[in-house]
Amino acid sequence: MKTLFLALACAALLAAQSQRPALSAQEQPIADQLKGMRKLDDSVRAGATRQLALDIHALPASPNKLSLASALANLSTEGDFGKDALQEVTTTLAAALAAQPPASKNGEPASPYSTLAQLVRYEGVTTTLQHPDFTAAMAALEKLDAMRAKADFTLQDLAGKSWHLSELKGKVVLVNFWATWCPPCRKEMPDLEALYRENKAKGLIVLAISDEDRAKVEPFIKEKSYSFPILLDTGRTVSDQLHIEGIPKTFIYNRQGKLAAQSIDMRTRAQFQKMLQQAGL
Repeated sequence: MKTLFLALACAALLAAQSQRPALSAQEQPIADQLKGMRKLDDSVRAGATRQLALDIHALPASPNKLSLASALANLSTEGDFGKDALQEVTTTLAAALAAQPPASKNGEPASPYSTLAQLVRYEGVTTTLQHPDFTAAMAALEKLDAMRAKADFTLQDLAGKSWHLSELKGKVVLVNFWATWCPPCRKEMPDLEALYRENKAKGLIVLAISDEDRAKVEPFIKEKSYSFPILLDTGRTVSDQLHIEGIPKTFIYNRQGKLAAQSIDMRTRAQFQKMLQQAGL
């Protein structure tokens, strides 16, 4: 779901855990499978995701169970692995939260509540969990969406051309946050290129924003021959403005400049096409 958060979660989960009990004989195989999920073909990964959700759900309540459920939830949105699998993941995470609710930190809901809220708000799944921290996480997302709907920015591309979002009304604008080091980002970029070539004559503009240095971005783009504009946000001005805390993340604005669709993670070509349809393309 969020590559940065996932890396941190996996590091905390799979490294030596000084503040948690060691992984049990039941938990360790699940943790090992989670480490290898990105190596699986998507057709296999869909079934593996659902089965892991069922296996985690069957574990006894423990801090490790919640960590495993959270890690799986973050992996489960890297593409389209089916509604049934995603619902099973959501149910498992909600059950783990209900069994051992984590304490809030600095007045903010613990991250598993935010993960569950994103699944419910953006992925079309449901939960029966009722908890003040989950309610607060849902409210925070609603507030964030309202802010992103009014977003505006100006950034330069690799050729030095300035792109001003509010000046692109009349076009369908897909804004994608990515980085060269991000595997899900790299996986979805060929589909973005194909969709851009197919639809640019219809008014589609793809703006791919990276907070990396030109020295890292430019050779990668030249090697891959991507033709859509690559914008540099090395100071993270725009990333921070839109609260981009994990990538890839995509926002699509319609011809009236209204936020029409968004994703919290990697999308497949078919998923991108559905998002573009929501924007009227």
